[in-house]
Amino acid sequence: MQKRWTHKLPSDPSIIESISTAINVNKTLSGILAQRGITQFESAKKFFRPQFTDLHDPFVMKGMNEAIIRIDLAIAKGEKILIYGDYDVDGTTSVAVVYSFLTKRYSNIDFYIPDRYTEGYGVSFISIDWASNNGFSLIIALDCGIKAVDKVKYAKGKGVDFIVCDHHLPGDEVPEAVAILNPKQGDCPYPFKELSGCGIGFKLIQAYALKHGIAFAEIEQYLDLVAVSVAADLVPILDENRILVHHGLKKLKSNPNPGLRALLEAYAPKPEFSVSDIVFFIGPRINAAGRIADAKDSVRLMIADDYSKAKQIAELVNQHNIERRGFDLSITEQAFEMVEKDDSFAQRKSTVLFHNEWHKGVIGIVASRLIEKYYRPTIVLTESNGMATGSARSVDGFDLYHAIEACADLLEQYGGHTHAAGLTLKLDKVKPFAEKFEQVVASNIQERSLTPEIEYDASIALRTITPKFFSVLKQFSPFGPGNPNPVFMSKHVWDVGDVTIVGNNHLKMSLTQEEGGRIFKAIAFGLGEHYDKVAQGISFDICYTIEENHFNGHVNLQLNIKDILFKN
Repeated sequence: MQKRWTHKLPSDPSIIESISTAINVNKTLSGILAQRGITQFESAKKFFRPQFTDLHDPFVMKGMNEAIIRIDLAIAKGEKILIYGDYDVDGTTSVAVVYSFLTKRYSNIDFYIPDRYTEGYGVSFISIDWASNNGFSLIIALDCGIKAVDKVKYAKGKGVDFIVCDHHLPGDEVPEAVAILNPKQGDCPYPFKELSGCGIGFKLIQAYALKHGIAFAEIEQYLDLVAVSVAADLVPILDENRILVHHGLKKLKSNPNPGLRALLEAYAPKPEFSVSDIVFFIGPRINAAGRIADAKDSVRLMIADDYSKAKQIAELVNQHNIERRGFDLSITEQAFEMVEKDDSFAQRKSTVLFHNEWHKGVIGIVASRLIEKYYRPTIVLTESNGMATGSARSVDGFDLYHAIEACADLLEQYGGHTHAAGLTLKLDKVKPFAEKFEQVVASNIQERSLTPEIEYDASIALRTITPKFFSVLKQFSPFGPGNPNPVFMSKHVWDVGDVTIVGNNHLKMSLTQEEGGRIFKAIAFGLGEHYDKVAQGISFDICYTIEENHFNGHVNLQLNIKDILFKN
């Protein structure tokens, strides 16, 4: 699928000149900074040198004071506290952080992760009954609960209080909890709205530490877990998240949580870790427990304070991930086949697939695979407990959550974000839902959103890429949503004669842009179809990021090619 190449709007030249002079970087890089709203020396300083002193006061968050008072009361009275979180990476890291911190100060605590298959997403009636029957009187719900109005009311009737720590969008009505910590509440003055669920859990323990005179170092030890949540949940790596991830990645390298250390034993050694390492290696393994078996395994891994114990649990979690991969591959093949056999698919603006035997734990991954291949808002449904349950994924520029909300009359339950959501409906509503969802998407999506887009930051000559250039560029990290790795475009490059196809249809090349000029190693994932033209020495344009390639103890700069364009 040919992508659209779009040059990001250049900034005012006077602003570029000003920031270039202020921090002594070249105009290409200062232009990229300006595109990202970094136009003053002070904002550049905060960007390049993230400091804990720039974290926001947790007590500015609506409900924080009430939450700490209620936790203090529970501890003073010897109440049983239940730390509750969803079964994904964000939920399990949230539980691990808050549980680990509080158990160092109070022992009458346990944790609970709902079962994906018998309880579903978020707070469940089953969990409330379990909590009540086991004498718990306070539940701290993390990464879920903002829409659990009926469940929190039910719990209240059983003498169980809730503190809700969530980052999902609130509905028209919020639960009658003792406290709700969610910056997305309309009347919450907290200045940063995009924390992960675990990030809100971190703010909770930060507030507790401030009130009780506990040194910041006591909570700093959890930053690698917070970084994992931010990366895996794809929240913007801006503002407070940038600070948390910057320091969390350093801790992941220097002194990781025992459970994360045990997972990383199977990973190739690296001088430092990136957000991508979390997204493609750590996150899927933590998620796999909840997809295939019991997400409590992931929490047990992350709260283990003994490395030998953590290693045993890591082996189990890795085994879950191997099983998850098997389901993922077979179901993805079936999904592709269903699409290819459907003659009407080419006319649709959305993809909705249902199969009653698909494994519920991997349908979100399958939805993402369908997006990669067909690029349209996608929902994959399977049968679970007599209902159709599904995961939804979107394309850039289309608000998936609101499209699903427009079909709420056909749904039993739904929730999520602009780009990802979950939903449950009755089996007989699957077909009418698919039809209505298609109507909503077709009426609202712009045609340009149905073609994948590469936005590039700057057009440069390859000779621009010097060691000093890359040294500054590297400091733009951590990269992720809100702060992507800068993409460059270079014209009229060619391979010097050693192009090969490696792995699963990837191109490995050595590129130059001028006779006798510097040669850059390059990798183009999934672009093997261009092999013949590249091998003929025909010149082409490229969009790419610049990265360090570490292999056998050697380090060299490498161009990671995002797309190739031959001029006809």
